[in-house]
Amino acid sequence: MKKIILIPDSFKGTMSSQEICAIMGEQIRRHLPDAEIVSIPVADGGEGSVDAFLTAMGGEKVELTVSGPYGEPVKAFYGRLPNETAIVEMAAAAGLPLVGDNKQADRTTTLGVGQLMAHAVRHGARKLIVGLGGSATNDGGSGAAAALGVRFINRAGETFVPVGATLKDIARIDRSGLLPEIGAAEVVTMCDIDNPLCGPQGAAAVFGPQKGADPAMVARLDAGLAHLADVSRRDLGREIRDLPGAGAAGGMGGGMVAFFGSSLEMGIEAVLNQVAFDQLAADADLVLSGEGKIDSQSLRGKVVIGVARRTRRLNVPLIAIVGDIGDHIESAYDEGVSAIFSINRVAVPFAEARQRAQTDLALTVDNLFRLFQSMKGRI
Repeated sequence: MKKIILIPDSFKGTMSSQEICAIMGEQIRRHLPDAEIVSIPVADGGEGSVDAFLTAMGGEKVELTVSGPYGEPVKAFYGRLPNETAIVEMAAAAGLPLVGDNKQADRTTTLGVGQLMAHAVRHGARKLIVGLGGSATNDGGSGAAAALGVRFINRAGETFVPVGATLKDIARIDRSGLLPEIGAAEVVTMCDIDNPLCGPQGAAAVFGPQKGADPAMVARLDAGLAHLADVSRRDLGREIRDLPGAGAAGGMGGGMVAFFGSSLEMGIEAVLNQVAFDQLAADADLVLSGEGKIDSQSLRGKVVIGVARRTRRLNVPLIAIVGDIGDHIESAYDEGVSAIFSINRVAVPFAEARQRAQTDLALTVDNLFRLFQSMKGRI
């Protein structure tokens, strides 16, 4: 083997994708010291996305102070890649860890996320990739839009920055003051769920409770998002109510489409496109991917399956190394996965397995490449 690509997701709560790449690479070098190893750590748009892109492509982390979930100053960041692309993870300015136990989904704002976006395009970014995940908000992305020049006007003719509780007060949306640089930029949103904006499967109903919303608040938040959808359709010409993915991050998926004309992409698709995976993998001998558990949810297009669909077209074998294997994953092989191995070598519960995950991953990769070396020239 001359060229091997490593493109794992993180094992949530156990190992980051960067750490997995490092462990895999170290074991491969023991057996194939001259192999070209290309590491592409993956994150799904949530916490760690900026670091993953910077590891894969180079660039720099830009740090600045922006408005936090309750308008307080917080130190946040985004990534600047070498190709005039910026990576923004909304969790850096509006994430659940920033609110601690003070969860009030009707009061939090994405204003700081918009400030990160504005800084990026004002400093040369021609493409923005915005990762949705881990948010404490339910404002439909209106705070971010306000930071970039979109005006929300109430019935008294006053401009205000809506939060979940006040989406119902929007009488008109005026996009004429949108920052020219964001209007000229390509905006891509990483979004790994397909929930609509509102309704029983919408942002408030499904994700509101984990952000502090009781049933009464969920109903109010859902009504606010429905109102935002109505006004967006009328004033912006964007239909977002039933758009798959619109419900991501408290409705910010829908807001990204309505306010900025963004595309919504599965996180892995955004990564693969940005790193030019098809070109990188065209002459590869093997691809190693992985995630914490491969199961029926994975088959909807998570990291392993998303990569496998590309490698299948390229006729490059892909081996998935995972923490655990669920039932009924046989169709993964039809998608392009060549083989699946679990690192849970002694079949223990997750609480125990996570304590030895690094060692077990190393031993699994070592074992795999021992097999390859023993079969060299025989098959």
